[in-house]
Amino acid sequence: MGSPLTNGAVAAALPGGVALHDGLLDRPAQERLLDAIRAVVVEAPLYRPEMPRTGKPFSVRMTNCGALGWVSDRGGYRYQATHPVTGRPWPPIPDMLLDLWRDLAGYPHPPEACLVNYYDGEARMGLHRDEDEEERAAPVLSVSLGNDCRFRIGGTERGGPTRSVRLASGDVLLFGGPSRLAYHGVDRVYPGTSTLLERGGRINLTLRRVTRPG
Repeated sequence: MGSPLTNGAVAAALPGGVALHDGLLDRPAQERLLDAIRAVVVEAPLYRPEMPRTGKPFSVRMTNCGALGWVSDRGGYRYQATHPVTGRPWPPIPDMLLDLWRDLAGYPHPPEACLVNYYDGEARMGLHRDEDEEERAAPVLSVSLGNDCRFRIGGTERGGPTRSVRLASGDVLLFGGPSRLAYHGVDRVYPGTSTLLERGGRINLTLRRVTRPG
């Protein structure tokens, strides 16, 4: 496991193609974005996905917004246009997130999916790659809300060295270029480090472009 880095040391230590925008969203902006995500969850409720083949439930609960949503069940990982529980289309991606994508992604086409992952105090996310997308030229943009977490990132090969960074509410992380397929995960959430969410926990919002334009 990589050693933790203070955010002041991150710029020089993160792999090429990864950029951390430390504290980009101030508290009022976080609150506005949280209100928008609450509206998403009313329309597309959080549910617990399952691992392919085994059916083991994830420790995070999730939902999506956008034209497509990422799902996982016994049938495998995939994108689809409807919520797997309600059968309804996913709600639109909030304008605040689309603005962040336009400002930071350096990619001329809009995202098609935004994963909404909710981590309670015990939830984790093992090392994985975002590789279910057809379009790999677009980056992945990640927004943190709520309690701090220990985020771990490695290279594009499983089993290589990793580094860890503590992400806080309002931080925005971008994966692109040579790190578009880097392995990454969340080792732990630090309780009581933010008052944004009334019941604690952490929300991670992940914007992705899925299909190739044209």
